[in-house]
Amino acid sequence: MTATKERVRIIDSVILSDDWYLLKKTTFDFLRRDGVWQRQSRETYDRGDGATILLINKTTQNVLLTRQFRFPVFVNGHDGMLIEAAAGLLDNQSPEDRIQAEAEEETGYRVQRVRKIFQAYMSPGSVTEKIHFFLGEYSASDRISAGGGIVEEGEDLEVLEMPFSDALNAIEAGIIVDAKTIMLLHYVALHHLMEERSR
Repeated sequence: MTATKERVRIIDSVILSDDWYLLKKTTFDFLRRDGVWQRQSRETYDRGDGATILLINKTTQNVLLTRQFRFPVFVNGHDGMLIEAAAGLLDNQSPEDRIQAEAEEETGYRVQRVRKIFQAYMSPGSVTEKIHFFLGEYSASDRISAGGGIVEEGEDLEVLEMPFSDALNAIEAGIIVDAKTIMLLHYVALHHLMEERSR
């Protein structure tokens, strides 16, 4: 099979919006598997890459999450108040540095060590963003502020500490519907990470 870059010929690219992030419409020719070049057009939304972290406490069997208003979800029929793992854009920083700062801003807990577990494209049909997924541990002594995010950036987050089992049940009940948070919680469950100290 021909290398992917040799199967794509960019014909034209137009910026549709550069207000919040970058929205482009690109026309390109794509070499299909049957050897035929096909003209296609796609819109891509570029907001940069991001990182997310699930903070766990193996002693208490709790996890730290946040609840905040998400307008795009609101206009799609949800009440808009999503329960999520801490997350943010990289803003030209390393994923490790950025997620530690983001966790502190949002939850109020300082996380000394983080562990990257994987990375994923969350909506590859239209959004260029790649998210780096992390795990970190916290304890009560790590709390240095109330958290809640940065007011100047429009953030107004409620910090939620809940039993890990309740968080898993909230997925099944349709209460936690944020994809990155579901992926992190299921990763912890799949790898039995909340059971290590109880064995």
